[in-house]
Amino acid sequence: MTANRTSPTAQATALTIGFIGAGRLAQTLALALEQRTAHRIRHVASRRLSSAQTMANQLQHCHADDSPQTIAEHCDLVFITTPDDTIAGVSNTVRWRTGQYVVHCSGANDLSVLQGVHAYAAHPGSFHPMQAFGDNPRTALATLTGCTIAVDAATPLDDVLHDMAQQLQCHSLTLPPQARALYHASGNYAAQHIHVLLAEAAKFWTSWGATEAQALQALLPLLKGTIAALENGDIAKNMPGPISRGDVQTVVKHLQAIHTIDADSAALYRQLGKAATTLAKHANKIDETAASALYQVLDK
Repeated sequence: MTANRTSPTAQATALTIGFIGAGRLAQTLALALEQRTAHRIRHVASRRLSSAQTMANQLQHCHADDSPQTIAEHCDLVFITTPDDTIAGVSNTVRWRTGQYVVHCSGANDLSVLQGVHAYAAHPGSFHPMQAFGDNPRTALATLTGCTIAVDAATPLDDVLHDMAQQLQCHSLTLPPQARALYHASGNYAAQHIHVLLAEAAKFWTSWGATEAQALQALLPLLKGTIAALENGDIAKNMPGPISRGDVQTVVKHLQAIHTIDADSAALYRQLGKAATTLAKHANKIDETAASALYQVLDK
């Protein structure tokens, strides 16, 4: 992987930028580019003109359009920020310009979804921030700082995108082509799957009459403490919980209680518990005897 780097040539060039797609990522990225770089955000198009107008209204001198072709005709660099499954369709239907930069923001897709740009001698690229974007782009803007952005492009676009990431105060890297799906899947564990786990935990709270809001009020500070510990480095050594302490009887009580609520939830707890046991054992947080006892309980 290639880490951050600078490009004096790229830094000296202020590009006219447009977006095809006006979702949460596009809104946040456009605001960041406008506030932190010299690039000019001038056009945005969306399937719904109202969505493009909502995004354009947050930016200075940005026009809302209902035609992706308009974006291609007026911008040096075009970000395709549509859903993943529609990127190739946009690439194939727009008439691009020679030397133009066309960049998608998909984490799972490589540059093959931009095959359509080659017919016009345009430069394809990808620029994927490893971050979750909420409904408020100005709030999401703060979380963009410090995130990692995966860049894939050939020269000269490669230098432009790495430099852009640096100006956004982010870390940039270049992935091996075969690693892209696994890279994107890893993000699901830190984002999507956290929501699933919290939903499971909230299910336990509702079993005794509490609300999801009460569950979040109790669990979010715990999650924040976990994240704070992880910032010190070393995933395994900073893992909390009864398995990391070898508290076998506590795990037994957990399983007995969870099974009365939902057998599928108990099965998920067992699977996660076995992974946690392996993690704790490799970090020397528990010895072989404790690990064997935990595996025995979790395999029942």
